[in-house]
Amino acid sequence: MMKNVLLICICLFGLVLPLSAQKMDAKDILDRTATAFRQAGGIQADFTVQTYAKSTLQGSSTGAIRLKGEKFLLDADGVKTWFDGRTQWSYLANNDEVNVSEPTPEELQSINPYALLSIYRQGYHIKLGKADIYGGKPAYEVILTASNRKQDLQCVIIYVTKDTFQPLCISMTQKGGNSVAIRITSYKTGESYNDNLFIFDKKAYPTAEVIDLR
Repeated sequence: MMKNVLLICICLFGLVLPLSAQKMDAKDILDRTATAFRQAGGIQADFTVQTYAKSTLQGSSTGAIRLKGEKFLLDADGVKTWFDGRTQWSYLANNDEVNVSEPTPEELQSINPYALLSIYRQGYHIKLGKADIYGGKPAYEVILTASNRKQDLQCVIIYVTKDTFQPLCISMTQKGGNSVAIRITSYKTGESYNDNLFIFDKKAYPTAEVIDLR
């Protein structure tokens, strides 16, 4: 489940909303980021994911995603995933098989791109961090800390550009200390995608075994 969270939440690509003259607080920044994301249209982005076990790097991978509202096409770590808003298809290249499912609302918390954008409204304390630069760009650091120590996701740190509210990096720490850092390496917005892009095409994978888990 956490792997899905880490790979899908990189969809936090907020774009061009002008920065107001008033002083921003942590909630303002996340609200603007969420609004920018919803208004961005079709999004295409590349990212890197680094996993850590109590600060020790365990692995690194790259991926790409195309997103239209709640629909997405994700290609990462040898797995290609389509989601059309209801049905999810996950193709495992090594096994030449595709798993079909209809995620429940609870399961969508780990795959829905909007999940992390609204997580601060559900049991998290939020505050601004001290960092004002990330990757050489002026940025806000927003820190979300779980109010319940039993929650799986205990801490989320988001670095957001000050001019466009585009997240640059998302760091997430689980209960137990394991963490993941997702860094956006490139992105485009305003892309036009046909809805068929987010549906698995059996003709393109004629030898794949389809495993229906619905």
